[in-house]
Amino acid sequence: MATSQILDRNRSETIVGEPPPVGVAESADFAPTVIEPIGRGVSLNLKEVWRYRDLLSLLILRDLSARYRQSVVGLSWAVIRPLTSMFIFTMIFGRVAKIPSDGSPYPLFVLAGIVPWMYFANSLSGSTGSVVGSSHMLTKVYFPRLILPLISTATGLVEVAIQLVVVGGMLFWYGVNPGPRLLVIPLLVLVAAAASLSVSLWLTALNVKYRDVGVAAPFLIQSWMWLSPVVYSSSMVSEKWRAVYGLNPMVGVIEGFRWAITGRTEPDWLMMGVSAGVVASLLLGGLAYFRRMELTFADVI
Repeated sequence: MATSQILDRNRSETIVGEPPPVGVAESADFAPTVIEPIGRGVSLNLKEVWRYRDLLSLLILRDLSARYRQSVVGLSWAVIRPLTSMFIFTMIFGRVAKIPSDGSPYPLFVLAGIVPWMYFANSLSGSTGSVVGSSHMLTKVYFPRLILPLISTATGLVEVAIQLVVVGGMLFWYGVNPGPRLLVIPLLVLVAAAASLSVSLWLTALNVKYRDVGVAAPFLIQSWMWLSPVVYSSSMVSEKWRAVYGLNPMVGVIEGFRWAITGRTEPDWLMMGVSAGVVASLLLGGLAYFRRMELTFADVI
């Protein structure tokens, strides 16, 4: 019978389970369990996260409940915040600064940028301190630590779904029909989740060892917004610098949302490709770095 392998990240010795009692044939109930050290390479072992999907679902529900517990308006905050930001940005940048919106109504133009940006910012803010904030769990029970940054990334998708309904109402109000481009939005939401998770993994792992990361995160997020095309179009960036501008992983996400929702000008596909490549690189690198560093989380915390 095949021997099951269980990875213990905190021990280096090999332990063989107790043999079955004398006279009892070997069965599934008495299959030996072997705990072995990990190799020198870094294994992403994403199947382990899938095995703990019930725990992930439970923690996501707990996070949603805690976020809106004792709130008067509850999930309505998912609508109030982007609409308030849309109104303020429209007054300042649309009416006063008169920033061009590529032929689209400025409120719709800026809302198409606010939705993915708010998801990214909220996920990043919630994930950065997730491991440090769960130290009481890390030192008592084992579970894939990757679940912790995944919670904020998954929870924010609920708000995105609500906000996309508001975007649909805005499309009807302004009489804009993007056509089949709307079918691309689910794919763009997945790209936004990948962008959020890719950066969160790096910041979360670094924050365990260097708590300055948690302090600097709000400033980083605030500065990042102005470096992303939330209130302005990337067409305002000089063409020779757009590939460099695409190194910002949120550029491709926001421009993709805007293209799918407003149905206006085509984005710079080279810039979009660079941005998508950065997201993929950050995600793979972040997964490898997080899985390597999680071995020391319990000791450092």
